[in-house]
Amino acid sequence: MITEIVTLRLPGILAREDILERFDASARVWADNPDLIRKNYLLDIESGIVGGVYLWKTRKAAEKWHGPAFREQAREVYGAEPDIQFFDTPIVVDNVTGAVVRN
Repeated sequence: MITEIVTLRLPGILAREDILERFDASARVWADNPDLIRKNYLLDIESGIVGGVYLWKTRKAAEKWHGPAFREQAREVYGAEPDIQFFDTPIVVDNVTGAVVRN
């Protein structure tokens, strides 16, 4: 598994409600993504940072879905270039299901 952290520093002030509307608009797309295990949306309104933490099946999948088209869409929707980091994720503890998942 791969954890990907995507952050964007907003170039201007956006209201929390506007950001949440943008999050909601993309949620169904991510929910239907067969390569994605989980996505957590991130919001730090005081610092003007938004983003997501993605848990992918593979790095190849992460790179597939967050290539040039994703970067362009991020610039259009948020007016910012995304910063992307990848991390190998050998173990996930899921306290909702009680599972410990090993890669």
